[in-house]
Amino acid sequence: MGKEAAVVWDESFLGYDLGGDHPLNPVRLDLTVRLARALGVLDGVELVAPDPATDDEIERVHEPSYLNAVRAAPMAGWDVGHGLGTADNPVFSRMHEASALVVGGSLAAARKIAAGEADRAVSIAGGLHHAMRDHAAGFCVYNDCAVAISWLLDHGFDRIAYLDTDVHHGDGVQAAFYDDPRVLTVSVHQNPLSLWPGTGRPAELGGEGAEGTSVNLALPPGTGDRDWLRAFEATVPSLLRAFGPQLLVTQCGVDTHREDPLADLALTVDGHRAIYRRLRELAEETANGRWLALGGGGYELLRVVPRSWTHLLATVLDRDVDPNTPLPADWVAHASTIAPNWPLPVSMSDDADAAFEPWGGQLDTPVDVAVMQTRRAVFPLHGLDPDDPRD
Repeated sequence: MGKEAAVVWDESFLGYDLGGDHPLNPVRLDLTVRLARALGVLDGVELVAPDPATDDEIERVHEPSYLNAVRAAPMAGWDVGHGLGTADNPVFSRMHEASALVVGGSLAAARKIAAGEADRAVSIAGGLHHAMRDHAAGFCVYNDCAVAISWLLDHGFDRIAYLDTDVHHGDGVQAAFYDDPRVLTVSVHQNPLSLWPGTGRPAELGGEGAEGTSVNLALPPGTGDRDWLRAFEATVPSLLRAFGPQLLVTQCGVDTHREDPLADLALTVDGHRAIYRRLRELAEETANGRWLALGGGGYELLRVVPRSWTHLLATVLDRDVDPNTPLPADWVAHASTIAPNWPLPVSMSDDADAAFEPWGGQLDTPVDVAVMQTRRAVFPLHGLDPDDPRD
């Protein structure tokens, strides 16, 4: 890494709080930063405090009427339309302000890269990839990923690859750029026949004039580290090389973990660490080293998210944490006060082996079939041979 990476963080991010027993609890962010600090990952790092995004910035991807609805929602109560006031997207105090700050965090990370002050930047509070132009969806009020990409397209970049490793399809970002050939959106997710939002099939290829810039790899329930990485390697690197992005934007949801309560993939913290290291390599190889990393889903709040995203922060900063590193006693003590009867892991590893056998063109497993479905749908549009494992 040529320049020091930028880490965007401020405790005010914790204000994006959907309340009660909602799965998207901001404690996951607090515990991540506490763990990263306890392990020395953030030692000497000057954290970037964001400003809230302005209306003009948010309206790059959202309708003004929707912003008005978000502002009014806390006074209007439940069922106010625009996807607000639902079980997934309950109304909460200062909802616009908290959501605008999340967008501002992702924009702050984007600005650091665009200004040449950093080659890499990360905001774990970002990654709200489901929000649509005129409505909230999937715990997401404003789509910070899409706003950041839109801003980057007007500030020195005209080829951006967006790679989404959340268990759910990155539908909001795909929708925002479906007709834009400057943005390659790649989503690796659980098969939409088995998981919300029900989109993200290989046949979703991009709109007229942008065919091939929407890529979806839909994996069967139960897919673990080795098969996930095998499928990723068989599809994503070739597409990135063919597209030639100037910058890689990644949504790094960790709800792919085997303990996540909302989905059915079976990755481990070790698998997540392997993914981040591969993303770093691909940014260096295909995107001039430029990498904007955002958070996303993840609902095992104590055992999974803090460890996985500490690995993400460490990877972005080139301060990789040994998986066998014990969890600091002070962090364990604090986490234990949040859920006294919840067993905590002892190290930064799930003791899993993420090594995998490369795909060689075979169709022996459901994962191999998923790989071939995606390759046959999109590879020819990039001049690649779907049947040749070398492509």
